[in-house]
Amino acid sequence: MTHLLNLLAAIALLVWGTHLVRKDTLRVLGANLRRVLAQSVGNRFTAVLSGVGVTALLQSSTATALIISAFVGQGLMSLPAALAVMLGADVGTSLMALVFSRDLSWLSPLFIFLGVVLFIAKQSTSTGYVGRILIGLGLMLLALSLVRASANELTQAQAVRDLLATLGSDRLLEITIGAVLSVLSYSSLAIVLLIATLANSHVVTVDVALGLVLGANLGSGLLAVLTTLRSPIEARQVPMGNLIFKLMGVALMAPSMGLWLSHVRPNVADAATTVVLFHFMFNALAALLFIGLTQVVARWVAYWLPIPKRNALNGRHRHLDASALATPSVALACAVREAMHQADVVETMLRGVLDVIKTNDLDLAKSLQKMDDTVDRLYSDIKYYLTKISREALNDKEGRRWTDVISFTINMEQIGDIVERILEDIENKKIRTGREFSPAGMAEITELHGDLVNNLRLGMSVFLNDDPRDAIKLLEEKTRFRDLELKYAANHLNRLTDNTLESIETSSLHLDLISELKRINSLICAIAYPILESTGALAPNRLRQPAAAPGSPDSAI
Repeated sequence: MTHLLNLLAAIALLVWGTHLVRKDTLRVLGANLRRVLAQSVGNRFTAVLSGVGVTALLQSSTATALIISAFVGQGLMSLPAALAVMLGADVGTSLMALVFSRDLSWLSPLFIFLGVVLFIAKQSTSTGYVGRILIGLGLMLLALSLVRASANELTQAQAVRDLLATLGSDRLLEITIGAVLSVLSYSSLAIVLLIATLANSHVVTVDVALGLVLGANLGSGLLAVLTTLRSPIEARQVPMGNLIFKLMGVALMAPSMGLWLSHVRPNVADAATTVVLFHFMFNALAALLFIGLTQVVARWVAYWLPIPKRNALNGRHRHLDASALATPSVALACAVREAMHQADVVETMLRGVLDVIKTNDLDLAKSLQKMDDTVDRLYSDIKYYLTKISREALNDKEGRRWTDVISFTINMEQIGDIVERILEDIENKKIRTGREFSPAGMAEITELHGDLVNNLRLGMSVFLNDDPRDAIKLLEEKTRFRDLELKYAANHLNRLTDNTLESIETSSLHLDLISELKRINSLICAIAYPILESTGALAPNRLRQPAAAPGSPDSAI
C-alpha cells in the first residue's frame, strides 16, 4: 500500500510540475507567444513550425489548443491555419517527451535550488516567474525518478503483475485507459513520460505501453474538446478538428504497431526510448500525412459544427470567450475588445442626443434610452469576465491593463447613465412642453456636443493604444472644454438679463445640459490619468504652490 501511495504521489508531482511550467511560461512569454502564433499563419508549414516551438515551451498541446481556439473565435486566424498549428503542437509535445525521457535526475536539485533562489529574491517579477519555471522543471525530473523507484517496488507484487497482464489482451482497453489518464491529469506529456517510465521498469510490457501512448494522444485531443464545450462555435471547431486528426492517426497506427515492435524495438537500447520514439513518430507522421488535409478537415468541422446565422437582434459577435480564460493574456485582449464595443454603444447614444434636440423625435429618444440597458449589461459581463482572469498569471504591465479595463468600463457605464438622464430631461422639459433653445444657445450646445464626441473618440484611442501623447492631448481638451462650459454658462445668464424668451423658458434645461456634458467630458478625460501616471508624467498633486510672503526666505530665491 505504501508503494502505491508513493507512486500516486510521484504522478501527482509530475502533473504539478508540468502545470507550473505551463502556467509560468504563459505568464512570462504569453504576449510573445501569441504574437508568434498570429504572425506565422501565412502558410501551413510556418504554422506547423510555430506550433512546434510554442508547445515545446508550454509543454502542453492543450494549452496551445486553447490559445488557438481563442484566436479563431475572435476571427484572428482561419480554421485551416489553426489546424496546421495544432499538428505542430503535437510534435512539440513529443519532442519534450524525448528530452525528459533521458536520465536528467542530476539536474533536478540544481533547477529547484536556482528556482527557489530566483523566486524568493524577485517575487512577482519576470525573474521570479522564471524561477518558478525552473522549480517546475526540477519537480518534473524529481517526480520521474520517484516514479521509477516506486514502480520497481510495485513490480515485486504478484497481484500487480497479474492485474497489468490483463491489459495485453485488449488494444481498445489500452487506448481507453491512456485517454482517460490523459484527460484526468490534464497533461498528455506527463502521462507519456509516466508510461515510458513504467515500461522501462517492466511494470507494463512495451506492447501495452504503445497502446497506452496512442490513448494518451487521443486523450489530449479529447481534453481540448471538453475544455471548450461552453465556448462559441468558432472556438470549438479547432479542438474538434484536432481530435479528428488524432482519431485518424490512431486508426492508422494501431494496426502497424507490430511493425514497430519487430523492426524498431530490437535496435533501441531501452523500453523508455522505444515508447517516446513511438510517441514522436506518431505525431511527426500525422503532421506529414495530414498537413495537406487541413482544408478538408476544416470543411468537415464547419459542416458538423456550423456557425449559426445571426439576425439583427443577436447578430453581434461576443468577444468574451470563456476558453481564453485558460490563457490570461488572451482573455485580457478579449475583454479589451468587448470594452471597445461598449464604448461604441455609448458613442451612438451620445451622437443621438443632438438629433433628438434638433428634431424632437420621441421615438429616437426612447430607443437611445433603451441602449443604456445594453451598456449596463456589457459592463456587468466584462466585470464578471475579468474577475475570472487569474491575476497571479498576469505580469505587471498586464495587471495594470486589467485595472485600466475595469476603470474604462465603469466610466462608459456612468456616461451611459448620464446620457439616459439627459434624454429624459429633453423629453420632459423640451419636447413635451414644446419649447426651443435660442439660436445662440443651440449653437453653443452644438459646439460643446461636437467637442464631446471628438473627445470620446480620442479617449477610445488612448485606451486602445496606450499612447501617452494622446493622453496629454486629451487632458488639454479637458481644460479647453471646462473654459467653454464656463463661458457658455455666462452667455446664457446674459441672455436671461436681456429677457430672451427662449432662454428664459429653457434656462433650467440649458444649464443642466451643459453641466452634464462637462461631467461626461471629465469621465472621458479620466481615461488618460492611469497612462500618464504609469509614465511619471503626472505630478503628485496639481495644486499651485502659494506665493512666498515678502521678506520671507523663499521670496529671495
